[in-house]
Amino acid sequence: MLVRFWGTRGSLAVAPTAQSIKGKIARALVAAGGRSFADENEAAAFVEGELDFATGGTYGGATTCVEIEAQGDGSFILCDFGTGAREFGINAFGRILQGHKRVFNVFMSHLHWDHISGFPFFGPAFDPNTRIVIHSGHADAEKAFRRQQEEISFPVAFDWLRAKIEFVMLTPGKTYHIGGVDVQVMEQHHSHKSYGYRFTDTAGKTAIFSTDSEHKIDSMEGEVEVAAFFRDADLVICDTMYSLADAVSMKEDWGHSSNIVAIDICHEAGAKRLALFHHEPVYSDDDIQRMHRESIRYEELTRREQPLEVLCAYDGLEVRL
Repeated sequence: MLVRFWGTRGSLAVAPTAQSIKGKIARALVAAGGRSFADENEAAAFVEGELDFATGGTYGGATTCVEIEAQGDGSFILCDFGTGAREFGINAFGRILQGHKRVFNVFMSHLHWDHISGFPFFGPAFDPNTRIVIHSGHADAEKAFRRQQEEISFPVAFDWLRAKIEFVMLTPGKTYHIGGVDVQVMEQHHSHKSYGYRFTDTAGKTAIFSTDSEHKIDSMEGEVEVAAFFRDADLVICDTMYSLADAVSMKEDWGHSSNIVAIDICHEAGAKRLALFHHEPVYSDDDIQRMHRESIRYEELTRREQPLEVLCAYDGLEVRL
């Protein structure tokens, strides 16, 4: 199983500012210490090997979109249609030209704008030979997708799309066989509800997609069912939008969770890897990197029988299970 992250921000797509790019370049020049490089390849090796990620790269700014490539029936498997879906669609066309199946099974966590706003720019939706099946726990999923393409909001109406588009409602607690993988659904605590998904392929690898769900540190006894859903997962992609301080003070009841709570639940579940995800749009690359480092340290201090590898998702990250 291969997991590709096409969009990892929450709430709002963001772009780096000119000032933030200048800051990265300045820090890189200081780190180089006057060294010169023979060519771009040599300079790229320096960036990759000697600069921290926040200086030499970026966590990105596209909103939620994650691809699950698994041993299945050859269809694409996607989680959410955030703005990262545009880049995914371009990439998917390239694979289709090489013979990939033109079927997309898409699993929606929920219907807020940051999770559906990439769909109007999703190229395969304009291909009459493509089939798109949108799976959701929401009865009003089609209404939400159509409404964002009404004339007052967008110039291309939903009915102008050429692909064969279907909406399928899933029920929490059931196990489905979709796209050649087993899929389980969990209801989560969020405005208008959200849903988490557990994907298990024929090789027995399991990935969890659980975003936009609030888990409170002062009521962890209520998270037993969540830990059971995450049980022994090879990768848990989890909403860690806030630091613990933000989650328990200014942003309590906003429908999102912290890095600390995600680690606690993954420890309880015996999960192998955790990907910090749905990054706060006001957090800079430095802020996200700091949270990642703090998360690794917290995991080390609270570790149980087996270690939990803590990753930090960024646009373009690939994780092979």
